[in-house]
Amino acid sequence: MSLSRYDSWQPIPYDPDFNGPSKHRSCTDIICLLLFIVFIGCWAGIAIYAFTSGDPNMLLVPKDSWGGRCGLDEHVKDKPYLFFFDLTKCFGPFVPFTGCPTPQVCVERCPSEYFYFDNLPNQYQKLICSYGVVANSSNAQQLVNDKKCAPWYLNSQPFEKRCVPVIDRTLFETIKDKIDPQNLISSIKNLKALSQAEQVGQNVVDDLISSWWQILIGIGIAVLICIIYIMIMRWLAAPMVWLSLLGVIALLVAAVYFTAAKYIELKDQTDSTTTQNDNQNVFESYATKKDTWLVLLIIASIVLAIVLLILIFLRKRIILAIALVKEGSKAVSSVTSVLFFPIFPWILQIGVTAFAICVALYLATTGKPLYQIRGMTDDCSTTCTDYKNGDLCEPDSFRNYNCMNDHMNSCQNLTCKFITMENPALYPWLQAFNVVGFLWGTFFSSALGQMILASVFATWYWTWNKSNLPFFAVIEASGQTLRYHIGTLAFGSFIITVCRMIRIALEYVDQKLKKYDNEVTKAILCCCKCFFWCLEKFLKFINRNAYIMCAIHGKNFCSSAKDAFMLLMRNIVRVFVLDKVTDFLFFLGKLFITVGVGALAYLFFATDITGFDNSGLNYNIVPVIIIMIITFFIATMFFNVYSMAVDTLFLCFLEDCERNDGSSDKPYYMSKNLMKIFGKKNKIN
Repeated sequence: MSLSRYDSWQPIPYDPDFNGPSKHRSCTDIICLLLFIVFIGCWAGIAIYAFTSGDPNMLLVPKDSWGGRCGLDEHVKDKPYLFFFDLTKCFGPFVPFTGCPTPQVCVERCPSEYFYFDNLPNQYQKLICSYGVVANSSNAQQLVNDKKCAPWYLNSQPFEKRCVPVIDRTLFETIKDKIDPQNLISSIKNLKALSQAEQVGQNVVDDLISSWWQILIGIGIAVLICIIYIMIMRWLAAPMVWLSLLGVIALLVAAVYFTAAKYIELKDQTDSTTTQNDNQNVFESYATKKDTWLVLLIIASIVLAIVLLILIFLRKRIILAIALVKEGSKAVSSVTSVLFFPIFPWILQIGVTAFAICVALYLATTGKPLYQIRGMTDDCSTTCTDYKNGDLCEPDSFRNYNCMNDHMNSCQNLTCKFITMENPALYPWLQAFNVVGFLWGTFFSSALGQMILASVFATWYWTWNKSNLPFFAVIEASGQTLRYHIGTLAFGSFIITVCRMIRIALEYVDQKLKKYDNEVTKAILCCCKCFFWCLEKFLKFINRNAYIMCAIHGKNFCSSAKDAFMLLMRNIVRVFVLDKVTDFLFFLGKLFITVGVGALAYLFFATDITGFDNSGLNYNIVPVIIIMIITFFIATMFFNVYSMAVDTLFLCFLEDCERNDGSSDKPYYMSKNLMKIFGKKNKIN
């Protein structure tokens, strides 16, 4: 009997012709497949238009005061770096938004020395001047007075193609008597803040470079531990799960004890005894603050309490979940290639993301660049009447504007500044289309991986003799999915895309309405965002199970989603075991592996126990953090395969329970362990 011809609220009837995933399939959701192909074609067309019409350099390359793009435009092609005449004007709070109010010119190279113009012989040769201005011994002082040449500059290095000063003691000795004290103090504060931030980042990069091979070894150990952990779980699933639970509890107890001890140690100390000194790095400064340890203590205590409560009240559910995890371990171990299969959907997702970012960047630079007059003062406006603030300008004509060049002293801040791109009228729609393409593409990539894994694990479950499982099960599942079910994947991923676009629209509306401070509007938007967040989570759950049913029966998305939903609803109590408890167990497994590898890395990098030489590192904790982050992603990749295996086997188990009764004519396909846990038995003579 066909699965589609029975009452949805009744158990699935026995079908003597059913022996696992359908071998006779046809293409599903063809209309969605065609729409998806058309969409990809349109997206490719938009990309071609963007790549041929856009120029990201309009946004990324620094521009001088006359709108010239350093290193690109013909008149500054050999001058790739941007130089600022007076850096003390470039560190105000609004400079990132309004621009630096000082002349800026493109130069061949950044200054490599400290210079202050004192009108001494031959000093004119060191002057950096505006375009078309040539200094000599007779006019150098006048050019400096007219702000056509920079009166001083500092030893600088290129940073994002901009000349940024090098901060050291020589700097202060050189300029302490030559620049206005107030401007100097303000500038130095900002420069020190910028320098400190850059120094921390540079130190982190240096640590990563100097310890890259140790980090690679740590990552290799993490992969090895994950593989060993999963292999062991095939035979010792229950002990490994309980070990993970107890290990996480032990680690949390240790964290609570350690943070409490540090807080008690620091709480009686005054601020003066824990003041940060100049030699402390940013990590050490936070480690000496009692509030840091108090926050960590509270977080560790709350997490420990939650884990203990779950362990106490859900211990029976955990036993049932462990049985499913053990079945998943057997399936994963039987087809070990599935452990590394998620790498390919991830690569596909990364490719989609990179493509969407490139298209967005190129689209943003299509059209005509707009330049606007900035810095017009009252003195300048009385002599140069052709322009006023806010007027549009053209860089070429502005650069040759005689009035400004003749009155440089009063018009020194007058600039023709790039403000934005005058994009085509369709630009917002093209960018929206690109966003939809990005979301649809990433959700589709994830769905493709889920269905292929579901097909492999469903085949494993419904194969009576496991030794008969196809050797190239992953390849066969991939070919089957790509040949018959692309339309189903496109349909399911599009539903999630629509929901996500609605959420993005709500966030946009919320940002626009914040200035009105309407409590009713805030409440309505909050409810809408919460509703669509919950709806997206529910749809992802339905989609995941629909892909599993499609992998088994080869039906279209709607039929598969309906069958999966009704099967789960008829077994709603058992669903909680899978959807909540197993996810919790997998999370603890990932946490246990991550913290364990992190503790091992900490012994090597941050202690002297192992005798490992860490003298070359600025921050010993940096390699540890990097290893832990990568370990968590690696563990997530492995456990996502496990999660898909458990979800698939659970649906197969529920269908097995409804189709069969354990008799010789209708034997259960489930393992003896599952039959024992759920009180089932095959009555085969």
